[in-house]
Amino acid sequence: MTNELKAVPRHVAIVMDGNGRWAKKRFLPRFFGHKAGVDVLVKVVQACIDRNIEHLTVFAFSSENWKRPSDEVSGLMGLVLAAVSRYLARMGSMGVRIRIVGDREAVSAKLRNAWNEAESATCHNTKLTLSVAFNYGGRWDIVQACKAAMLAGVPPDQLTEAKLSEFMAMSYAPDPDLFIRTGGEVRISNFMLWQVAYTEFVFSDCLWPEFGEAQLDAAIQAYRDRDRRFGGVKAAPAVVAA
Repeated sequence: MTNELKAVPRHVAIVMDGNGRWAKKRFLPRFFGHKAGVDVLVKVVQACIDRNIEHLTVFAFSSENWKRPSDEVSGLMGLVLAAVSRYLARMGSMGVRIRIVGDREAVSAKLRNAWNEAESATCHNTKLTLSVAFNYGGRWDIVQACKAAMLAGVPPDQLTEAKLSEFMAMSYAPDPDLFIRTGGEVRISNFMLWQVAYTEFVFSDCLWPEFGEAQLDAAIQAYRDRDRRFGGVKAAPAVVAA
């Protein structure tokens, strides 16, 4: 694939890391870092639209994040509700379709209702699909897909990679082209394990509340500079006979 054909990634996935450390640097409670992170996300959504990116998936709350202090978890739940109330109309006017991916059973009915409202209100939008991974884990996703395939009666000899992909939580989206993690950590943290098999990775030292268009453009440029072969090799240039 030529650089021209892959000039813009179709699907960008982001681990929004560094909110707590951003707040700590400013002698603020961690909650203020998460609040600042939501505001940055809205700006990044607009930046992705401006760059004709079709899908943006963000890791908002992992299935392991329940281990955090209860007051921080409670604050995050309240922040999600506030964010839906504050930004839903704006997202709708921007042409954003919102999808929530993850295990919804562990969250409150109030939060589930807010998610349902956000998905329903934006279901016809086509500018960009914003998938918010909440109470999500890559291993959970694979297990739930296997269970769903079994419940659907798929015979073992017909359970191919393509068939199992139909049951993944994000079967509606192409696999990510570009994976960005902010905050300086260099690991996947159980995010989209199935889908990132051939994704290009960019790890940034920038804390998420400080992430902006310059950092997004730098990541896209790094993606453009990669030679994506998907396990194959480049075809040898044709030899022209003299």
